[in-house]
Amino acid sequence: MAISNRVKEATVPFDPAVYIRTDEEAALYFDDALQSGDPSVIAAALGTIVRARGASEVAKASEVSRSAIYKGLTEGGNPTLETMMRVLDHLGVELKARVRAG
Repeated sequence: MAISNRVKEATVPFDPAVYIRTDEEAALYFDDALQSGDPSVIAAALGTIVRARGASEVAKASEVSRSAIYKGLTEGGNPTLETMMRVLDHLGVELKARVRAG
C-alpha cells in the first residue's frame, strides 16, 4: 500500500454575506431565494443579507429584536411576516408579486 504524501489544505466555509456589497446585489440575492419557493431558503437569504449589513445595526434600525433576527432569519427559521417586512423596509428591498410563468 502506498502512503499518500499529500499536504492537506485548510479550507474555510463559504459565506455569501462577504460578497453582498450593494443594495442591488442584496435585491438580486433575495429575488433568487424568493424564486426557489422554499421558505427556509428565503429566510436564510434574508439572514445572509442582514449579516452583510450588520445584524445589530439592522435589528436596531428596523426595531426587530436581535433574537428574532438570529432565530428567524436562518435556514429552517420561520420569521413572522412583520419581521420580514420591517427588515426588508430597512434594507430598501421590496417584495413584488408576478404571475408565475407556465
